[in-house]
Amino acid sequence: MKNSKIKNIIFDLGDVILNIDVPVASKSFAELSGREQAEILELFSKNALFRQFETGELDEAGFRNYVRKILDFSDLSDEAIDTAWNSLLLDLPPERVELLQNLAKNYRLFLLSNTSSIHITQVNKILEASTGIKRLDDLFETVFLSYEMGLMKPDPKIYQKVLEQAGLEATETLFLDDNLANIEAASKLGIDTIHVQKPVTILEYLKDYAV
Repeated sequence: MKNSKIKNIIFDLGDVILNIDVPVASKSFAELSGREQAEILELFSKNALFRQFETGELDEAGFRNYVRKILDFSDLSDEAIDTAWNSLLLDLPPERVELLQNLAKNYRLFLLSNTSSIHITQVNKILEASTGIKRLDDLFETVFLSYEMGLMKPDPKIYQKVLEQAGLEATETLFLDDNLANIEAASKLGIDTIHVQKPVTILEYLKDYAV
């Protein structure tokens, strides 16, 4: 149901705009290294690999070298690592982009994503291939990315930073994310929220907001 106070809409990226399948990445790294998927998940979790990359503690070269170290696989190429890491990124339905373009007529639109530079490069390629639009920046007033901000959802500071930097009132702002913890953290700051749950998509959730 539409909240008439809303002037701003903040979108998560994965499984909100872009379809993803997170376990595919660990499966890809397992196949690369000849290890079991469960072992890969344990290694990456224990070493906080993704968190370090997605908060900017590691740059691209640092991430790739850390993967080689963790997997004890010094000959793994940059391309092989990037391909495995990007394998969780699936498709970006053009109708979701059309919705964003429609919403932009009446609302200020923003993106807030826990992500990495390697993923964003690939997402922009997927976006251009499916819609002809070259960059996520062309769809949003501001793109807020965890690795550039040094913060990750659901840390309350990341939402506060977005509100402050964009000059937004929490009560006039709607946030959509597929992760419940991220939604709950935003709600505590007074932001209106929608928990996106497949198979329902933003086309259904935001139908009352579209022109």
